[in-house]
Amino acid sequence: QVQLAESGGGLVQAGGSLRLSCAASGRAVATYTMAWFRQAPGKERELVAAVIWSGDRTYYADSVKGRFTISRGDEFNTAHLQMDSLKSEDTAVYICAARSPMYMGAWDLEYDYWGQGTQVTVSS
Repeated sequence: QVQLAESGGGLVQAGGSLRLSCAASGRAVATYTMAWFRQAPGKERELVAAVIWSGDRTYYADSVKGRFTISRGDEFNTAHLQMDSLKSEDTAVYICAARSPMYMGAWDLEYDYWGQGTQVTVSS
């Protein structure tokens, strides 16, 4: 079983930065693909960024390209999301997710494990 715990959310002014972290625990978690989704009130959950276990391959939603950076920690059981140049439309609950490396399909599918989420609020 894999457990995920997010940290780093908060309130920031537009143009500011935040760094989210997701700590994963469980067997073989270091090999899992990890991702950050977000869900704003009244909107569907969307994939923001994802990274494979080694950090060599990443995915970014068009809306965050050039502003957000996803990375793995040195021991591969953490995932960080550096968010720069934040906009009011980035306001959402950000949720960490993980999936088995056996699945090589679309970046936004087949996540088996989810965190509780952390609130990010960007004031304009």
